[in-house]
Amino acid sequence: MKEYAPAKINLFLDVIRKREDGYHDLGTVFQTVDAGDTVEATLREDGEIHLTYNEPQNYPLESDLVFKAAKALKEFAKCNLGADIHLTKVMPLGAGLGGGSADAAATLRLLNKLWNLNLPFETLESIGARLGADVPFLVRGGTAFAEGIGERLTFVEPLELPECAALLIATPLDAVPTKDAYAGVPKSGPDRWEQYKASWTAPSSSATPLFLDPKSYFNAFEISVFPTHPLVAEMKQKFLELGAKVALMSGSGASVFGIFETRELAEKAAVAMKPISRYQTITKFWHR
Repeated sequence: MKEYAPAKINLFLDVIRKREDGYHDLGTVFQTVDAGDTVEATLREDGEIHLTYNEPQNYPLESDLVFKAAKALKEFAKCNLGADIHLTKVMPLGAGLGGGSADAAATLRLLNKLWNLNLPFETLESIGARLGADVPFLVRGGTAFAEGIGERLTFVEPLELPECAALLIATPLDAVPTKDAYAGVPKSGPDRWEQYKASWTAPSSSATPLFLDPKSYFNAFEISVFPTHPLVAEMKQKFLELGAKVALMSGSGASVFGIFETRELAEKAAVAMKPISRYQTITKFWHR
């Protein structure tokens, strides 16, 4: 049995406040994209969870989100079954694309079917919230507002790019530690996020949808990341110079995405970005 693990980008991301528990309240719009890893599993009757990869990973098995997701679901459901799981890893690590969280979400969906648990998405999302802030959204995917640490989700009508448009995602030859991105990010308060949410549903006199309006894109982490990771800032600027209608860093970095009016423009930009990229793909938005 096999499950696709589509990654995500953030169309808008603001850091509202730091909480007493040390976490931060966010306001963001998640969007899944048609790029991701693949998780496969076969049933084990002995209750063991075994995990293998298409290539060696540089972290211990116990810290892998796929392994953690399998253990969490097994414990929640009090399930006596096990699984041989194989992860085909494509997405880069530390890229702001939610690759590991997407793998965990795919594992929850996959084992829910393999073990015949028949748990609803809401239950899988609740289990996923213990694994990481992005996991609940990635259980279902599509387009959603997320608040709190990312666990309070409001799913909206899934977005589609115009037929001829293309999405280029590139990860520069750099990585941004999440703690560093948070350390310097300004806390904005709720006003910008509330105004953005209101503008999403407000009638517009423009023929351009909000999500294709360059002025509607914002990521507070660019403020803290760009000064210390100039390659990320350079990549965003080059996207715009090469014809991206909009360009933005995703999550806390380091990946940058751009929406281009044609695939040809995206392909030319991808070629230009290759010398400073460790990962890139030309794709579309994804939803079930």
